[in-house]
Amino acid sequence: MSDYLARLRPAEGAVHRRKRVGRGIGSGHGKTAGRGTKGQKARGAVRPGFEGGQTPLGRRIPHLRGFRPPARKEFAIVNVSQLVAFDRDAQVTPEALLERRIISALKDGVKILGDGELDRPLVVRAHKFSASAEEKIRAAGGTVELLPVGGQRGQPAADAPTK
Repeated sequence: MSDYLARLRPAEGAVHRRKRVGRGIGSGHGKTAGRGTKGQKARGAVRPGFEGGQTPLGRRIPHLRGFRPPARKEFAIVNVSQLVAFDRDAQVTPEALLERRIISALKDGVKILGDGELDRPLVVRAHKFSASAEEKIRAAGGTVELLPVGGQRGQPAADAPTK
């Protein structure tokens, strides 16, 4: 086996010699060093994004306006009406919502919104609740438990329990 590894070589024609430009006329890449004659490209002054005087792409397309906060939290949204998928007195957690495919990803947490009605008591654990969602869950005889929101995206909060 070790003899085989010692004889390993790249395939024929796979490895090329480095092109050494500007090393004399005998090299075949002397004098203008493959840049042709005269002009901006021969003199090495073309900055990235320059389009020869034409309005560059970066200035032709519309601007994205406004401020986009880099630490913005994005929550998976669940409406109260979707919680009827759970039985009476069930524990509704982000993991249970994922398992039942009510949400497709946890993102930075789960927010429960108040659209729809709830006809059974549930123990709902989520990172955020709208006022109307909280009201509807309590009116149905259920309880609301706030989970800590993670620090950075995909990271649990400092006080969140670890597995």
